[in-house]
Amino acid sequence: MSDQVILRVATKIIVPTIILFGLYVQFHGDFGPGGGFQAGVIIAAAFILYALVFGLRRTHSILPTWFVRACASAGVLFYGAVGIASMLLGGTFLDYNVLAHDPHHGQHYGIILVELGVLITVFGVMVAIFYFFAARGREDL
Repeated sequence: MSDQVILRVATKIIVPTIILFGLYVQFHGDFGPGGGFQAGVIIAAAFILYALVFGLRRTHSILPTWFVRACASAGVLFYGAVGIASMLLGGTFLDYNVLAHDPHHGQHYGIILVELGVLITVFGVMVAIFYFFAARGREDL
């Protein structure tokens, strides 16, 4: 696609916008539809679009496989850490009420933190699946 100038320029403009929309979905997911899963898929779609237009090799240089795998596992650990933190603060697993001085604030913080863990995991898994299928049969990656 190196000869497709319009497509390449449009992608450079659209990818940051898609990522910004994914962050919007993430941080407004507790007020309306959306949350970590949707935001993770949206942000992963931005990098998949980048890979389709600019190539897998260039995308690997920006987003290496080791980082994608680390995201897939770190998000689960982050999710679990929120549950463990609530247990250490005297509540049950994922009892958000104990995460702040006010139960209402604790619920808000807990939901945001758990959804952040979901975003990181879903992003990592979606990009890893794309990398796996895109690299099938290729020896140069």
